[in-house]
Amino acid sequence: QVQLVESGGGSVQSGGSLRLSCAASGSIFRSYAMGWYRQAPGKQRDFVATITSDSTIDYDDSVAGRFTISRDNAKNTVFLQMNTLRPEDTAVYYCYRRQYNGQKWDEFWGPGTQVTVSS
Repeated sequence: QVQLVESGGGSVQSGGSLRLSCAASGSIFRSYAMGWYRQAPGKQRDFVATITSDSTIDYDDSVAGRFTISRDNAKNTVFLQMNTLRPEDTAVYYCYRRQYNGQKWDEFWGPGTQVTVSS
């Protein structure tokens, strides 16, 4: 099992910045993808950004150029720097980790952290 602990959510005004962190612990394997989804009230959970163990990075078009995902491998931690925030970025942000255990891919999720952007 893998435990994910998120931090860094909060409330900001439009145009502001926040930095989310997600630390993984437990049964960590080296082949992985780690990143963020978000879910606004009444909507489905949507992809935000991901970074893989081979350094592949991908963003949803809605955040490309404003958000930056990075990682600290030594701490099994992924970060999401969110700049130029907009009210439509308001959501619960969920960290995830998919990793290959030698036989199959497993997926784990954090409890979520609230991001609120006011106009």
